[in-house]
Formats: sequence, structure tokens, C-alpha cells
Amino acid sequence: MNLILSSQAFRDGGEIPARYTCKGADVSPPLAWSGVPSLARSLALLVEDPDAPDPAAPRMTWVHWLLYNIPPTTGSLEEGIAANQLPAGTLEGTNDFRKTGYGGPCPPIGRHRYFFKLYALDTLLPDLHLPAKGALEKAMKGHVVAHAELVGTFRK
Repeated sequence: MNLILSSQAFRDGGEIPARYTCKGADVSPPLAWSGVPSLARSLALLVEDPDAPDPAAPRMTWVHWLLYNIPPTTGSLEEGIAANQLPAGTLEGTNDFRKTGYGGPCPPIGRHRYFFKLYALDTLLPDLHLPAKGALEKAMKGHVVAHAELVGTFRK
């Protein structure tokens, strides 16, 4: 069985509804997954935009959300989930808005792609104290046993 990530809010490759962006309520979309390997000890979620600032001339990947140590028995995150509603043990990282939590799509120009990446890890990571993407990826290195991806697009 493969790790699969999906959302009731949009299909893979489809448009992310404005509700989940800076043009709407800017809340996280509902996410669900299945096929977590039995040897997984935790999950990590990264949401990023590789098209920043302009899809015609991207210069960076903008990080919108970082979660790690999600229990492997968890199968979903509800829409608009707040920090105090995250599954027990889940830790947050710092996004490129320089805060924790979800920061929705808000591209300055053009249609951007947003990659929701779920990783199954064979370990529980230590508390990395609000890591940025690089620190989280470094800690995950050598521990990824499965990976799933969901891509949405948005144009302001």
C-alpha cells in the first residue's frame, strides 16, 4: 500500500479554493491520508511554493506550513486546525512568514503551485524548537520511509 495524501477541498493539480488563501479566511484546508507504513513512528508535513516570487522567474521556495512528530495513527487534519487542536505530540516549525501555523497562498504575480508533502519517518524527531525547513529536512534525512504529495494551484 502506498502513502496517499488528499483533500476534500481540491483535487491533485486543481485550484485551491480562495477560502484557504489570503483572499479568503486563510485557514488550512482539510487533509487526509492513508497507507502509512507500519514501521512509521511519526509523520511530517511541509507545504511550500517553489514558484516564488514569480512563476516565470522563480527565485526561492516559500514555506507555508511545517508540522512534525504527527502520530502515525493520525489519518487527517481538519480544516482550519489550530495549534491547540493538533494531534498530541505534534510539533510546529517556522514558516517563511516568520511564524508557526498555516499561512495560505498569496502569490504576488501569476499562478503558483503549492506542494503539500507528507513524510512517514521511522523515528520520532527530537524537539527542534520551531525549526525552519532546512533544519527539519536535516533531522528527517535518512528516516523517510514513505512520501506522498498533493499539489494545488492558486492565482490571486
